[in-house]
Amino acid sequence: MSLSSKRPEPNASVMEIAAYVGGESKIPGVERVIKLSSNEGPFGPSPMSSKAHALEAETLHRYPDGGAVELRTAIGARFGLDPARIVCGAGSDELIALLCKAYSGPGSEVLYSEHGFLMYPISARAAGAVPVTAPETNKTANVDALLAAVTERTRIVFLANPNNPTGTYLPASEVKRLRDGLRADILLVLDAAYAEYVTAEDYSAGIELVDAGENTVMTRTFSKIYGLGAVRLGWCYAPDNVVDVLNRVRGPFNVSAPAMQAGIAAMQDVAFETMSRDHNTEWRAWTAAELSKLGLDVTPSIGNFLLVCFGSDPVRGAEAADAFLKSKGIVVRRMAGYGLPDCLRISIGLADEMRALVDALAQFLGRNSSDQAS
Repeated sequence: MSLSSKRPEPNASVMEIAAYVGGESKIPGVERVIKLSSNEGPFGPSPMSSKAHALEAETLHRYPDGGAVELRTAIGARFGLDPARIVCGAGSDELIALLCKAYSGPGSEVLYSEHGFLMYPISARAAGAVPVTAPETNKTANVDALLAAVTERTRIVFLANPNNPTGTYLPASEVKRLRDGLRADILLVLDAAYAEYVTAEDYSAGIELVDAGENTVMTRTFSKIYGLGAVRLGWCYAPDNVVDVLNRVRGPFNVSAPAMQAGIAAMQDVAFETMSRDHNTEWRAWTAAELSKLGLDVTPSIGNFLLVCFGSDPVRGAEAADAFLKSKGIVVRRMAGYGLPDCLRISIGLADEMRALVDALAQFLGRNSSDQAS
């Protein structure tokens, strides 16, 4: 039998994927790292979540509830939603991928805004679809630009609201205008991963649009304000027809039992959620003001992070700033992969971490930071 030089080849669209690279968490030689690179909750999980997760240690040999009934019930109770219209996943990333798998494919297009979450094009290409971007205005999704980019091949439109990595958002009226302007056969996916941080009165995570028809989905995550990024847990609220489809394509045990119990506890610990949101609101505003005083361009944000732009001077640019911060034990996120090479995304951490960040950037820019008393 002759040997063949051939090998199995993946679908062509898969090889077009630029693999997702998460935020850095370590600096060689540095023991205590201030990690402001991944938009994680700075307080960790709720103590109730940690306890609930630990209690599952003795039953790890048992398969979890494939329908996540108790978790869906807890989510429904917390947000006033019908549990039957909730689907849980291993992070909202899994649900995004499943939606692309089910509703797009070869010959179709998946549309999102210019600086949208990188998992949209990755999931689209993995499904064989073509990702398409629409230009933003002032780093904010533009409804008219999105509608103008729709073609007969468009099957899904993703809108991260608030958007990662810019922190900007569209008010409820603009999101409704987007939905009204799309064909009925186009699925609008509202990625509301940061909704729990929002205090703006004109914002909506999109529940009312899901309830209004059969073509809108809202996705959420436990990785941010609930501090459960390590367990991979997310959920979506969707019309019955989409729920049916997702339950057909997801794995039968796609959410682990410890993750479900941690999530249930998180839904019950409203005080922890409120404390986390209040801290974020205070220190996001403080950090934005201090960095603006240093002459940096800070994009207004309603998430738990700030997009900070440094301009094109290589000596005082984003790459040099990133290197300097690392020398001080601080890790933030470079934004070149999002088409923002002159910018850094900085998560809102603990009070002393934000003071250390501002001090370090003041040193980098050769300036004195202002009085940092909270």
